[in-house]
Amino acid sequence: MASKRFIVMGEPKGKARARVTRFGTYTPEATVMYENLVKIEYRQQCRDYRFPDNTPLRMKVVAEFTIPASSSKAKRIQMLNGTIRPTKKPDWDNVGKIVSDALNKIAYKDDSQIVECTVIKKYSGQPKVTVTLEGAP
Repeated sequence: MASKRFIVMGEPKGKARARVTRFGTYTPEATVMYENLVKIEYRQQCRDYRFPDNTPLRMKVVAEFTIPASSSKAKRIQMLNGTIRPTKKPDWDNVGKIVSDALNKIAYKDDSQIVECTVIKKYSGQPKVTVTLEGAP
């Protein structure tokens, strides 16, 4: 079974809740834009590969956040070596959700095929999200 890995450069985003107005329900623009970015990066880096329908999948998402500019040099070192981890928004599940929803009908038929998922939040000198998809045993 194939394994696909791709990177989305930039600050990780989480899936925002749908908004309800008197005119109906809509997805916030920032969520739509980030999902589109994930789709574009997957298509460019994975060449439109699509996992077979009904194949159980494992997904790993590594979200690397910018180190706050106000951090001391000592704290910065701890953030880079993983001693201090981001406990800020977005929540880990919303990071995974925005990626898995974006890949529906692109990388797989539906994100219900994902039977195992790991989301890791950490600090980095270069913010990005690295996604790995592979068949689950």
